[in-house]
Amino acid sequence: LKKPLPAFPRKIGVITSANGAAVRDIINVAGRRCPMAQLLLYPAQVQGAGTDSSLIKGLDYFASRGDIDVIIIGRGGGSIEDLWGFNDETLARAVAAANTPIISAVGHETDYTILDYVADKRAPTPSAAAELAVPDRDALMQALDSMSDAMITALNRQIKAAAQHLNILSQRMQICGINQ
Repeated sequence: LKKPLPAFPRKIGVITSANGAAVRDIINVAGRRCPMAQLLLYPAQVQGAGTDSSLIKGLDYFASRGDIDVIIIGRGGGSIEDLWGFNDETLARAVAAANTPIISAVGHETDYTILDYVADKRAPTPSAAAELAVPDRDALMQALDSMSDAMITALNRQIKAAAQHLNILSQRMQICGINQ
């Protein structure tokens, strides 16, 4: 049931606190790796009573837009009590039913919530979620350079082989006395 993440997302929905470190980390990593991807923030409550409904409203908002390629839901680390809103069954069902791929980015590496299990991908941190969401522009440029070099080498090889074949045909024509 897991949806694949898009290779080249244009618009990424981010559901998290507007003033936490998580959103800054996501913005920094995504901006460095793929500045052409647009991040849209839904400022949500990520701790305490009402967290689940706030996160579901964020999901509903991005679903209503229809132009979001992937959604990151998360927050930084904390105690299990701080993360408890991400264990809500209604939230889990909303994430599982979403048409847009969702990356869970709750807490730090050792933190797990129910959201992590129902999301399409789990990231150990919000920064890692941004890395999963967008391609690395520098790596893509290196791959394109490598492919370009390989194409040039292959074309040069074909040109050299064609020139040798032409030379052989020319020599045969001279032997047979055919004017060129």
